[in-house]
Amino acid sequence: MIFETSTQVRFAHVDPAGIVFYPRYFEMVNGAVEDWFAQSLGASFKTMHIDGGYGTPTVKLEVTFLSPSRLGDELTIRITPRVLGRTSCHINVVFTGEGRDRLNADIVLVCMDLDDHKARPWPDFIREKIAAQLVEAPSQA
Repeated sequence: MIFETSTQVRFAHVDPAGIVFYPRYFEMVNGAVEDWFAQSLGASFKTMHIDGGYGTPTVKLEVTFLSPSRLGDELTIRITPRVLGRTSCHINVVFTGEGRDRLNADIVLVCMDLDDHKARPWPDFIREKIAAQLVEAPSQA
């Protein structure tokens, strides 16, 4: 199952040419992941980090920039979970706008204990929801 949200390219996202400055995409990716956890997995980052004592740092991020996004563009962001490990989750994030892919990111998140900074298994209620959303990654031919 694919989680979908959207965002508008704002002035704070762009360089003097009006094109998204690439580090700003990472902020938008992080916001979309936070929305996925809150809206689709039922665990806001407050619930996880403050109340639960565990975090979900990004430990791997591979990004392909496909076409520019400009000030005022409305972007659709799709998150697709691909692989669920005991303590990790591989997701794919795609930004699209006006019928064109703008960015494709493969991300690995890890569940960790905020006290000892070690990986820990996903809580059952999160694991079950991620597992229900898994979509098999397309084969690389």
